[in-house]
Parts: sequence; C-alpha cells; structure tokens
Amino acid sequence: MRNLQAEWAEEAIQRITPENTTLKQRVRRLTADRRPLDERLKAARSDLRFQDRRVADLEARIADPASTV
Repeated sequence: MRNLQAEWAEEAIQRITPENTTLKQRVRRLTADRRPLDERLKAARSDLRFQDRRVADLEARIADPASTV
C-alpha cells in the first residue's frame, strides 16, 4: 500500500511541477500586463476629475453670469 502511495506521489509531483511553473509564469505575465493598464486607468480618472471640475465651473458661470465678470 505504501509503495502505491509513493508511486502516485512521485507521478503527481512530476505532473504538478511543470503545471506550477507554467502558472507562476502566467501570473508574472498577467501582473506585468496589468501595470500599464493600471497607469492608464489612473490617468483617465485624473482626466475625468479635471473635466468634472471644468463642467462644474462652466455650469456655475451659466447659472450666474454676473459673478464671473
């Protein structure tokens, strides 16, 4: 019984080790791919905040044109 378990364990190790290596490489690649996307998202959010402030300013000018003169 122990001999069978040892054989199965060795087979599992031989099968799982390359899969584990492949998965680790994939995680590294996906992490690297995500970085520029995170930076683009951060820039887009910053641009959106700027545009929101600009729209609010223009709306205030439309609502009370005398205060902007």
